[in-house]
Amino acid sequence: MRKPNGFVFYRGFSPIDQAPIVGIAVFESSNVKTGNMVQTYIIRSDINPITAVNTGDDKSICGDCVHRGNETQKRTCYVDYSKSVNAVFKAFERGSYPDFSHDVKLAALWLKGRKIRLGAYGDPAMIPAENWLDLLELASDWTGYTHQWREPFAQAHRELCMASADSISDRDIARAMGWRTFRVIPIGSALKLQNEAICPASPEGGDKKQCITCGACDGALKPSAASIAIVVHGKSAKQFAEI
Repeated sequence: MRKPNGFVFYRGFSPIDQAPIVGIAVFESSNVKTGNMVQTYIIRSDINPITAVNTGDDKSICGDCVHRGNETQKRTCYVDYSKSVNAVFKAFERGSYPDFSHDVKLAALWLKGRKIRLGAYGDPAMIPAENWLDLLELASDWTGYTHQWREPFAQAHRELCMASADSISDRDIARAMGWRTFRVIPIGSALKLQNEAICPASPEGGDKKQCITCGACDGALKPSAASIAIVVHGKSAKQFAEI
């Protein structure tokens, strides 16, 4: 078949609330920070992402991520869900993405030699690790981050994802559990801790690399490697305070 713009690689239910979710891989990206990595989106399959955020139903795909916002803290997620994520959802609704959720290894042939971003939107831990392993079988590398690192269902993702840490205590607990971490630093705070490196794809890291050429955030495959830290970024960055 003619190569599409992307494909569905997972259909299932959120481990948070059993809501229906879908995983979609999109081949091309103009993201300046990541470079042209294959972008994967984890979204609700029954409601659009704008509605999900407005009603709190994005919990199905984001869990307890502090960047969703809550009663005491405004939303600080850097992803503009109303544009790119909503466009992916609309394409999904139109049937633009062929469904390979029952034969991911076949679809993975399209990703041979590519670098994959796990969770351009949505938390990768919402999809079982074995499904990711099928998708990544022929990929050259990947990056991934999860806020669900405390949850039992996420422990198999340690080899695939960094634990997203929003405080120094988060970082210390996650590392004690065997995770490498990706820590968000509040604006104006000290940049890095022991056994931590500044993200080289950030202004504070000198914008030396894109994620596609760095590859440091691929989980605990290198357990002795440093964890990564980055200053909070995005249009709502000033709203973020260390939890």
